[in-house]
Amino acid sequence: MGVRVAVIPIGGEAVRLRPLTVETSKAMVRILNRPLAEFTVVNLARQGVEEIIMGVRGYYNYKDIYDYFGEGYWLEGEYGIKVRLRYMPRVETRGNAEAVKVSLEYYGIKEPVLVVQGDNLFEIDLDSFYKVHEANKAFMTIALKEEERVEEFGVAAVDEKMRILKFVEKPKRREDAPSNLVNTGLYLLSEDFLNFFEGDVGSKLYREGLMDFGSNVIPTAISAGLPVYGYVTKGFWFDVGSPERYLDASLYLLSNLSPSDLASEEILPRVFVQGTSPESLALKRELRERINSGDIRVEGSVLIGRHVKIGRGVHLRNAVIDNYTVIGDGAEISDSVIMDRSVVETNAHIERSIVGRHCLVGEGARLIGSVLGNDAAVGNNSVLINVKVWPHKIVNNGVRLENFVLT
Repeated sequence: MGVRVAVIPIGGEAVRLRPLTVETSKAMVRILNRPLAEFTVVNLARQGVEEIIMGVRGYYNYKDIYDYFGEGYWLEGEYGIKVRLRYMPRVETRGNAEAVKVSLEYYGIKEPVLVVQGDNLFEIDLDSFYKVHEANKAFMTIALKEEERVEEFGVAAVDEKMRILKFVEKPKRREDAPSNLVNTGLYLLSEDFLNFFEGDVGSKLYREGLMDFGSNVIPTAISAGLPVYGYVTKGFWFDVGSPERYLDASLYLLSNLSPSDLASEEILPRVFVQGTSPESLALKRELRERINSGDIRVEGSVLIGRHVKIGRGVHLRNAVIDNYTVIGDGAEISDSVIMDRSVVETNAHIERSIVGRHCLVGEGARLIGSVLGNDAAVGNNSVLINVKVWPHKIVNNGVRLENFVLT
């Protein structure tokens, strides 16, 4: 028997990922032309998870996720997977551990459970993870990843049998970290997890509202002598907590995933195009011919969505272009993501930037290291360097902004 149930806690306002999350749940921010949470749901279902509980807190989180996923039945037609999605009731939880506790109590679940964070992209061998958890008869097993930058994560010190002896949440200095093994936010919990909160130690945490896994539950369980173990995962893992990390994850996965993982066809080396309709097949033929003829220049890896229009002389380098996007003649897009239904006009230059949904980038405009929230517009010949633009905001023609946040 493997892991049958997973919980994905999704709470808070994802402030660090703004402006992409001003009006959108972080789990529903589009990445590689699909919502972030879709990668997680599909990944888990393909490894045998049958039921996923969305531990959503707040209106935007619930509405965005439920309105897109529903109960999850449509995923069978789209991906050939069977998985049921359920939702935590409306409770103002005080941390991700409380979201898990409430979800398990609400649905009466008394079996080992996988916990996955809503803003993570990861690759893990779930069967191997579960076998280690069972072999150790662990109260909790944490997937750990070797990282150089440890200051932003929980860091674990382990013995030779991978039992976690010490856990430091976000050490202020590198020398305060007991190792380079960081907490990925992927947890396997034993069927005794809920009982922990009935005992003296767990009930005290609950009464005091100290219900975050990394800051409270994990170090307390270790101090109480409960068997908490680590499992080192070799697969990729990204905490998509900021626009910089979002872009890093997008470009890494774009360069490393297979055509099937990108739900696409590789029409030329590292040129991936999505869609299976007659119109999409025609677009694939057109793009192949135009790239071969030099009418469109492509370098590195490129992902192109459905019903995209690309003008003459366009240069794409390590770029993600989402569905229904229009790119004008002579535009240059490098190391960047353009989300769906956006327009990039003639001779615009976009470099290491993120353009949100339904945006307009005017003729001759330049975006460097910048992020546009959904439905933002940048006027002709404007220059944005290290700028964040909130949703629905307009930058007028010819404006130059540098190191600025437009809210």
